[in-house]
Amino acid sequence: MAAPRMTRQQRRVAMATTVGTTIEWYDFFIYANAVALVFGGLFFSPLEGPLQQLVPFATIGISFLVRPLGAALMGRLGDRYGRRAVLVLTLVLMGAATTLIGVLPTYASIGAAAPVLLVLLRVVQGFSAGGEWAGAALMAVEHAPADRRGRFGSFPQLGVPAGMLLAAAVSAAVIMPLGEERYLEWGWRIPFLLSIVLLALGHYIRRRVEESPVFSEMEESAATEHAPLSTLFRRHPVKVLQASLVFVGNNGAGYMLVGGYLLNYGTTRLGLDSSLMLNMLMAGSVAWFASTWYGAVLSDRLGRPRTIGGGYGLLLLWLFPMFWLIGTGEVALVLLALVVFGLLLGLSYGALSAMYAEHFPASIRLSGASISYALGAILGGAFVPAVSVWLEDEFNSVLAVAAYLAVLVAVSGATAMTFADRRGADLTHRGGEGAPDPAGHR
Repeated sequence: MAAPRMTRQQRRVAMATTVGTTIEWYDFFIYANAVALVFGGLFFSPLEGPLQQLVPFATIGISFLVRPLGAALMGRLGDRYGRRAVLVLTLVLMGAATTLIGVLPTYASIGAAAPVLLVLLRVVQGFSAGGEWAGAALMAVEHAPADRRGRFGSFPQLGVPAGMLLAAAVSAAVIMPLGEERYLEWGWRIPFLLSIVLLALGHYIRRRVEESPVFSEMEESAATEHAPLSTLFRRHPVKVLQASLVFVGNNGAGYMLVGGYLLNYGTTRLGLDSSLMLNMLMAGSVAWFASTWYGAVLSDRLGRPRTIGGGYGLLLLWLFPMFWLIGTGEVALVLLALVVFGLLLGLSYGALSAMYAEHFPASIRLSGASISYALGAILGGAFVPAVSVWLEDEFNSVLAVAAYLAVLVAVSGATAMTFADRRGADLTHRGGEGAPDPAGHR
């Protein structure tokens, strides 16, 4: 039986959450690509040896440390005043910070002030990212029919691989006609400056979306929470721990594609052309995009715990073969490794929005999803690029990185199986905690 057609408002929500999240993560990943290719020499030139690469990669992790602050403030805003306000505000913050990086003077021009300003703008990016994902995820899921929450929740999830795809495509499109030398001199600024155009587009789309029906219903019945964070940690600490740990493995593994480490490894250790490496990462992102949708749809049939847990199990089996293939330096084998990796990554990512929405009560849902996502990102992806650089240098083998990621993936896979299957459960405040669902899923 064919699924009912989406309403006009549901189509707007799908567009707003997908396009807006794509733009947000384009901004985030453009930074990671620049770190891998040019920022070491431009902003951290006094450093020598591995430190000139390790320190810039650490700045990627610094932004994760402020994610909980962004999650806390945006979660409070979203639980008290609505999901739509969060979507617009986070997009503006991210776009403004990215555009300013594009006009930032380098170390050669203003000395030590250059890396300081770079880190401050990266902090603003991290603050924005801390609240953006959960707002988009809940807006999508709370507009969804009960039996299609997985696929509706995949719309913001698709924005992450799409953002990486766009970032890699723009970087490659700039490098190819300019060449490495002019890209290093000034071409790297172009992808950052393009953010102002994307910001205007995303702002227009997101302003046209109606508020989440779940939040509107809470507002009408005066059921909004005045102190959502306090309630969250007082009543639901185990839920926060579960939701944080289930994201650790996917975030850590995902940062192999989007965090700049493999881009740096391919260009510096394997001697591959930067445009070629970016194209292979784009191929992995396309596979990730497709499997994110498939994983979300599958979760509507099998349930979120089984789909996400199974995805993690398959990913765990692929990590060591993947890094062995990459380590050969053979283009065809590297491409194969990245495409299969992307296909497996989406299985544990597509259903995450729906799992989070069904996991937390309505009145503290945005706070719970935001904080858990931010904590999972710190434990998972925050310093994965920097740790990977260190492990590879320390053990002189990329397989050490595989072992590190295997631990993260195993933890998240085990955690996924501790979740209740709440497909079809009432997501309004009347549903309460652990309310039974119509289909009897538990």
